[in-house]
Amino acid sequence: MAKVQVKRVGVFSYAKITAVTMAAFGVIIGVIYGLIFMVVGGAMMAGGGRGSSGAGASSFVIGLVLMVAIPVISGIFGFIAGAIGAFIYNVASGFVGGLELELENMDGAGYAAPPSPNYGDQPPYPPGQQQQYPY
Repeated sequence: MAKVQVKRVGVFSYAKITAVTMAAFGVIIGVIYGLIFMVVGGAMMAGGGRGSSGAGASSFVIGLVLMVAIPVISGIFGFIAGAIGAFIYNVASGFVGGLELELENMDGAGYAAPPSPNYGDQPPYPPGQQQQYPY
């Protein structure tokens, strides 16, 4: 099992992931609240009382607006919170160290570190000479 440490987090990358995650939760919550408003609005319109059709229609429209507005607002606030959280993590990991993760290779091939470069094995080239690359 290889142990690794997360020293820095990409602020914009983490903010994007948090925004998408929060927007997904916003879709779930927005649909639930929107349906509740739409059912209440439909019941008010079906009640047939004086002025109830206008109130029911406005509640129905509010339900539709909530289904769109809650995911958008959740995504925007998720992006802001993710950017602030990643920035705070980067500052804190500079003081106390990063998050330690223990990784395990699941395909059974095992983990091997990459070979270290051998800079002394190659002959030095004089300045201005064309170097031959193996690719």
